[in-house]
Amino acid sequence: MTTTPPLPTAEVADASTAALAARAEERRLRRGLSPRTAFLLRRLGRLVISLAVVVVASFLLMYLVPGDPVRAALGQSATPQLVEATRAQLGLDRPMWEQFLRFVGGLFTGDLGVSVRLQRPVADVIAQRFPTTLLLAVLAFAIAVVCALPAGIGAAALARSGRRRGLSITLSGVLGILIAVPSFLVAVALIALFAVQLGWLPAAGWGTPADAVLPVIALAVGPLAYLVRIVQVEMIAVLDTTYMTTARAKRLPRRLIHLRHALPNIVTASLTVGGMTLAGLTAATVLIETVFAIPGLGMIMVSSVGAKDYPMVQGIVIVYALIVLGVNLVVDVILATIDPRSSITEG
Repeated sequence: MTTTPPLPTAEVADASTAALAARAEERRLRRGLSPRTAFLLRRLGRLVISLAVVVVASFLLMYLVPGDPVRAALGQSATPQLVEATRAQLGLDRPMWEQFLRFVGGLFTGDLGVSVRLQRPVADVIAQRFPTTLLLAVLAFAIAVVCALPAGIGAAALARSGRRRGLSITLSGVLGILIAVPSFLVAVALIALFAVQLGWLPAAGWGTPADAVLPVIALAVGPLAYLVRIVQVEMIAVLDTTYMTTARAKRLPRRLIHLRHALPNIVTASLTVGGMTLAGLTAATVLIETVFAIPGLGMIMVSSVGAKDYPMVQGIVIVYALIVLGVNLVVDVILATIDPRSSITEG
């Protein structure tokens, strides 16, 4: 009795991918949608569902967390009449379902409510402080990406060559430590060294370029180490492929092999991680702004949580969620443009 030899793993994977693509294409043809349109609709649908979950969770925050936000904002010496008047002014005396409908309706018009503590529209406070937070995140992201690519490529070449093994192991250990250390601990160490001991840079404040140096570095250190690690691993995998062996056999210059042939093949993984890094950096500014007394969204959010200013917390949480979901959507679209198979093979 003869048996059919099994297909090689690569052929099985290709056959499976082709079958998934065929089924996905058949479903799209039945719906009358192009692959790109179907992909965008799926991503937009996921974004809307995720944002709806965030909106409901942020609204329920006011009812799940103990304490009266109005009493906390006015102080214990406020009269009951003043507390009730303030609660009625903010609409907190209405039924829960009516408050929720009013809250959701305000989101479509940009009305995020009124801060209990500041007595100002939440949207105005966010618009005033958001540019500072965005600037911190973008500067840290730019530094991480610009430094990670050459460092990751160099680390991959060093690890693959087998020379200076001690240096390669030390570099891997340092990267692991930097990835694990929280950003606020890095911030404290930078303040202790460059502000307190050396006196080169200010320890807090915002308004001059010098004020941004330490916070941006504190934000960038962790993502930089993580991106270097990702670029290193991806570059080593690419350098071990058959076509890279062929390129080396042709005695092409090492710089040409790394930059022109290997670098484009690590863009997909680097872009995916980079998008998540940018979204994470925006959220990480909460602690950094508090440590360096920077007037951004993070600092106002921390003070609002302490004061039980839930309308302000709700608005900032929704803004952060929009940033994270929006960045992920943009990254997905870019990846689908670079590699259309990622959008075709999805169900």
